[in-house]
Amino acid sequence: MELSSEWKSVFPISSVFTPPLLLSSKQVLGPLVFNPKPQSLTHLFSSSSLIPHSSPPPPPPPPPLPRISLITPDSSIPNDATFLHNHNRLSFLNLPHSNSLLVFFPTGPNSEQVGFLLLSINDSGSGSGSGFHIRAAKDGDVFRENTGFEYRILNIAVKPFANSAGKTSNSYSSVGYLLASTLCSVHWFVVKDKKLASPRLICLGTKVFKSSSVVYACWSPHIPEESVVLLESGALFLFDLESHLRNGTSNSRFRGTRLPVSWDGDSGNCKWLGCEFSWHPRILIVARSDAVFLVDLRFDECTVSCLAKVEILRMYASVENEQFLTFTMAGSDGFCFVLASDSLLLLCDVRKPMMPLLQWAHGLDKPCYVHVLRLSELRSDVRDDTYRWASESGFCIILGSFQSCDFNLFCYGPTLPTPRGSIVSEVSEVFKTLYAWELPSELLLSGRECRCGSCLVREEILKDDLPEWIDWQQKKELVLGFVILNKDLSAAMLPESDEFGGFTLIRLMSSGKLESQRYCASWDSVKKLKEFHTELLHFKDNFMYMDDEEYKFPRKFKYLKFDNLSAYLNGNLTEVLDSKLKKPCKGPREKESFSTESHEILCEKLKACGFGRLRSSPAGATVFNDISSPASIHEVALRRLWAGLPMELLQLAYSNYSEFLEVLVDQKKVALEFLVVPDLPQLPPFFLRRPSCRSNKWSKKVQRDDALVGPVLPLPILLTLHEYRNGYSELEEEAGAFSVEMELRLRCDEIKQAASGMAVSDSSCELHDDHAVSLADDREDILGGSQKPKAFCLYHPLALKCSTMDHAKDNVFKDEKFDNLIFKVPEKKHVPNGTVETIGPELFDDLCLTELRFDASVKNFGPNELKYYNDLKSQWSKWQDNFNLCQEFCTQFKFQKQST
Repeated sequence: MELSSEWKSVFPISSVFTPPLLLSSKQVLGPLVFNPKPQSLTHLFSSSSLIPHSSPPPPPPPPPLPRISLITPDSSIPNDATFLHNHNRLSFLNLPHSNSLLVFFPTGPNSEQVGFLLLSINDSGSGSGSGFHIRAAKDGDVFRENTGFEYRILNIAVKPFANSAGKTSNSYSSVGYLLASTLCSVHWFVVKDKKLASPRLICLGTKVFKSSSVVYACWSPHIPEESVVLLESGALFLFDLESHLRNGTSNSRFRGTRLPVSWDGDSGNCKWLGCEFSWHPRILIVARSDAVFLVDLRFDECTVSCLAKVEILRMYASVENEQFLTFTMAGSDGFCFVLASDSLLLLCDVRKPMMPLLQWAHGLDKPCYVHVLRLSELRSDVRDDTYRWASESGFCIILGSFQSCDFNLFCYGPTLPTPRGSIVSEVSEVFKTLYAWELPSELLLSGRECRCGSCLVREEILKDDLPEWIDWQQKKELVLGFVILNKDLSAAMLPESDEFGGFTLIRLMSSGKLESQRYCASWDSVKKLKEFHTELLHFKDNFMYMDDEEYKFPRKFKYLKFDNLSAYLNGNLTEVLDSKLKKPCKGPREKESFSTESHEILCEKLKACGFGRLRSSPAGATVFNDISSPASIHEVALRRLWAGLPMELLQLAYSNYSEFLEVLVDQKKVALEFLVVPDLPQLPPFFLRRPSCRSNKWSKKVQRDDALVGPVLPLPILLTLHEYRNGYSELEEEAGAFSVEMELRLRCDEIKQAASGMAVSDSSCELHDDHAVSLADDREDILGGSQKPKAFCLYHPLALKCSTMDHAKDNVFKDEKFDNLIFKVPEKKHVPNGTVETIGPELFDDLCLTELRFDASVKNFGPNELKYYNDLKSQWSKWQDNFNLCQEFCTQFKFQKQST
């Protein structure tokens, strides 16, 4: 079925099978893929002035106004890299009557200055081609011109003069205009050049917009002195330099003409993208993220009509998430323009509103740059003239993103030529339907990346390996801007023409380098660049994210050896310790490995807790007797494991500083720091204790502390050594018989089962034994045989109790080892009335539900202390009466309320 050209354009290229407007004929169109030539990569210039450094915000503008929210200094200096990649940072101006050009770019601490370099093509005369001669400032850096403000330059637009004397004159002559726009101001310059002299950039004037920020500014292709500025509010301003130049003043404030444009309806969250002149000097095309408008100012009244809406993409894109991202004019006639949305690229004509001429599915992520060139500019200097018609008739659209450095090339043009006089030829002349020439191709803008499958996978792996707080763009050299030389300059550089033609590209890199490279037309894309495929792909620091100020702090790297910790986390601690025990020790040793005095002190403290070499009660009973303040099942299990270790390993785990070998840190020997073993009798690992008093530099004022400290070895290592001491064999190791986690889980189950029978528990505290353990023999040990156990309380804290909704959602982590707490209820002692002088801190046991231990010397209470105690007890009783949760807790566990 034959369709009209309007309906054919509905089907996007690269999105549907055999789109009707896709033209494929290599015999007529020729090669439309452009590959970089690695051997042509040339370094032109490098300087830190080419890097967009991040810097602190500049001072605010001189006249503070209330409506300044959009143009405050903070907003004019975006710190994110995304804002820097939204614009092409490189522009150029061909100097007339010479093989020279000027390249312009933002420079300065905040990119607030216009920098430029003069590039001249000088023939070497050897037949090997020509190169660039770079002319810079006298100091070897770039030329620069101030704008008079501290605002960051976001875009630079250049307008060459049609007729200029150029360097043939002995005096400076104007060769073009330059427009630099920031977020809140626009600056106009004139470019002057003189033979055998450095070029000049003279500021003509400035306009500061105080009520709204600047979105876009461009030159008129019809009248060289005119330019238009689009603000974020949608306002349009027209500026004419002719009247300003007649006054002969420079660097003054411009006063533009606000165009009488009114936009119907509320734009909502839509953003303005840009504006361009159409086929008439008073007809503008203005693009917004949801629509494109034609503004006709030829008559007294302004007429606004809609050319395109985002709704026209609804057939192949989700309108809710789709929006226009970038916009530019296509061709020199002023009728066609190009739009790029999140997923589609559109070629439109002002004469056919709401109906795109062509559509492509671009497959790019957030493209922000689009530019249209004639195919003859890209296929210049050809040896084979077979494809001359296609080069002169075709166009190329370059679409991409500087942030991801992904660019694609879209070629289009008229239908294939037919014999003159035929019906097909006459019809094509009338309708002039445009076709997409071949499928889009990738443009390798950096020119130094291999795009084969192995390199792409390796790059993605490196990106994933970076920490979440580091953006991969900060570690990779990116392209910040580029220009394509015209065919005259490109031809002057080549020793010989390419077979199918090509172009010369100059690019600005994020490392501050200016490079040139030749691209040649090819039949197929080169995915594997041999020159860069063999290089090891790695990420380096990107200098564009660093400040100008030098790093003041020392760059030192400290390497700590955590092999035992790594082995424990990986579950192979036994294997690592086994290999270490089999190796002879080559490090320094003390003459006396152990201090008998220190370990005697340790033995005395451990004996005071109820166990030693000849323990009067089993380890289980000792652990339960040590519970005073509420402790979790996990904490009690840890104490149980410590109590089960033999005295030899406990002496290995605790020591004093005189026995420690000092560690070399920062070229200095320092001693490690541990906690002091408390004087109050308690079981390892000695919770709630004081830090040690020591210093890295022992002196007369700070003497060496010989207090007993520790543990110096963690419990998993001690448990593993204990298994070796008990004859743990390699066969058991291979079978996985011993595991620190398994040992801890068994002890937790043992404590839970023992606590269930020894303690009073609340209704919400139910201990489930997932791993059944036989305690037929251990129960007697835990209870200590004839020793009568003390009363315990097992409860589930209210803060850890989950609501019914939480249980339904199953979004709360529960673990009985940590959720349930156990503590010993102190025995109430009756104090006779006649023995007040012997009463001490044990009186506080009546006020507290747990047993209190005072790490201080015992003092007896006198009459005054007893009086204050009674007042405190009275206040405590009143608080109990008013606190319902405490009453419920005492009632549930049958704690008697103390009488006042």
